[in-house]
Amino acid sequence: MSNLQKSSTLDVLIDFINTSLDDLLAGQHAESAEEQLLSLFQYCAQQVPAYKQFLALHQVNPDQITNYLAFQSLPLISKSNYMQVYSLPARCLDGHLNCADRIAVSSGSTGQPTFWPRSAKFELDVAVRFEQVFVDSFHADQQTTLAVVCFALGNWVGGLFTTSCCWHLATKGYTLMVATPGNQKAEIFRVVQELAPHYAQTVLLGYPPFLKDVIDAGLAEGINWAAFNTKLVFAGEVFSEEWRSLVAQRVGSTQPCFDTASLYGTADGGVLGNETPLSIAIRRWLAQHPQAAHSLFGESRLPTLVQYDPHSRYFEVQEGMLVISAFNSVPLIRYGIADKGGLISYEDMWVFLGNYGITTFNQLGLPYNYQARQLPFVFVFGRIDFTVSYYGANIFPENIAVGLEQAKIMDWVTGKFVLGVRENQEGNSVLHIAVELLPNVLATDLMPFVIANSIRTQLLRLNSEFANYLPMERQLPQVSLHRFGDPEYFPVGVKHRYTVSAFKK
Repeated sequence: MSNLQKSSTLDVLIDFINTSLDDLLAGQHAESAEEQLLSLFQYCAQQVPAYKQFLALHQVNPDQITNYLAFQSLPLISKSNYMQVYSLPARCLDGHLNCADRIAVSSGSTGQPTFWPRSAKFELDVAVRFEQVFVDSFHADQQTTLAVVCFALGNWVGGLFTTSCCWHLATKGYTLMVATPGNQKAEIFRVVQELAPHYAQTVLLGYPPFLKDVIDAGLAEGINWAAFNTKLVFAGEVFSEEWRSLVAQRVGSTQPCFDTASLYGTADGGVLGNETPLSIAIRRWLAQHPQAAHSLFGESRLPTLVQYDPHSRYFEVQEGMLVISAFNSVPLIRYGIADKGGLISYEDMWVFLGNYGITTFNQLGLPYNYQARQLPFVFVFGRIDFTVSYYGANIFPENIAVGLEQAKIMDWVTGKFVLGVRENQEGNSVLHIAVELLPNVLATDLMPFVIANSIRTQLLRLNSEFANYLPMERQLPQVSLHRFGDPEYFPVGVKHRYTVSAFKK
């Protein structure tokens, strides 16, 4: 972080191009991550007007923040107490927008969309996360690669941020062609059919439900994804390992740990961490051992599990919420991102696995010669408030998703659903799940029963509160089926919410 403060965009670009991934991640920094935080804090306390005023409001004397313990006492910033209080220029470096040359917009899922200025200078730090995935998982340093950006393009962060980072990798020398059809299926298919035969592998990057739609629709149009050695990069949503296995199978993958990767990213902080073959292998083992997963994560659901570089994005946890510090055009100092999660060091992860008899990579399904980067782990459940309480049990969308992601059922549904509680005619509370059908799939009388039973089976397996709190006669959920793009539950073109506080009667 501190090195970026003194460097021009050109300096940072030259350093990125000339430094190998191994050296970038070797941890051979002049300062520790904690020392960098203190340097970043002192810089922002003097050079960012909004943060200077924020500290004064909270009666913080920057001269007294001289060690990491003191840093941890600093008040958290958030959208409500900082981003929505101070002007956009005041939140930027040196109090003006001249430090940035591009803009990203948050989704606004919690309120008014927020604008996030940024520059290529700070994108290069995030591009290292993409380089990790393309090199460590996809071996793009050894073969030609077509990268197809399937995120929506425009001011929304996913599409252009991904495109820009992939361009940076091409600039560094990777044999990488970047195509940008966005979230238009017809354009994606045209790109793949024309260009994929000329490359050793094809990488699709997009939101998980949309990529599944692309894969399924492509198969229906005769696209042989396996012939193109297809890899997948996801971002934006938690998904189950059953789902990963399903989509991997449909593109012909036999190594999901190396052929897929999920990014943990936000508009405000960029890409904060990424799945690695090791984190995926651990998560897949945990998916088969729910009691161990509950012991590790403290909940009856499986979070996203990624590794991160604390010199790039520094994580803390406060009251179960992830807190980040990062150097951007809008610097973040102890910023609460409203995601529930936690941290596990690399060493502690192996201590935990060792308690279950796992001591080698091979026991996790990885090759004997696999070499891991010894980076810490962060796990992410998602937004703090996306749960439904039913008979005192916390029902998580992730539990429901596993029930829908069984092989037969996925031939009927998109994977989208809306979870909530409604009252039946007798005045009893009923767990209700509205499920979206695939295009051209017509509902039958049998489908809701099959889906409800599958969801109940997975809830009993994964959620101990559900299994123990609910009377047996209340465990079968009520399922309603809705056509693709139903405007009430599944409107096209807006960010989907998987829970509602209450269904309409």
